[in-house]
Amino acid sequence: MGKLNVLRHELVPEHHLVKKEDEDKVLKELNIAKDLLPKISRNDPAVKALEDIHGPLEEGRIIRIVRKSPTAGFSIYYRAISGEIFK
Repeated sequence: MGKLNVLRHELVPEHHLVKKEDEDKVLKELNIAKDLLPKISRNDPAVKALEDIHGPLEEGRIIRIVRKSPTAGFSIYYRAISGEIFK
């Protein structure tokens, strides 16, 4: 049996790794420091799936999450990878 890719599940929003060279542009656009971004755990299934695609991801890398919205069409959120395990 094959491994489940959670990124392909219809209830999971799109997760994309922001290129390192684009991180400063994103942070400037949001007018925020990287350490103030909301966090996403390194153990999150979506981060694990991104690691299957891109290889090991360092703490602090930025993930773009695109969520479908019934009113706005879609909305974009950013999270920084954290080594913490959230409960």
